[in-house]
Amino acid sequence: MKTEFLRPAVPAIARQRCAEPVALPDRDATESEATAEWLRDRSALRQCESRRAAAVAAIDGAMP
Repeated sequence: MKTEFLRPAVPAIARQRCAEPVALPDRDATESEATAEWLRDRSALRQCESRRAAAVAAIDGAMP
């Protein structure tokens, strides 16, 4: 009998690079611009964390 441990594959979505932070203008941003860009950055961080957590869960759940 031969025991072979296989390394699980990381889900492809977890390999995607996280979004870069929004580039700020070279001028003072309006309150609405600042709010919109902040929300976009926060959303990107949440999505990135979801992908990372899914990859970790997939690997941890598959380990013997």
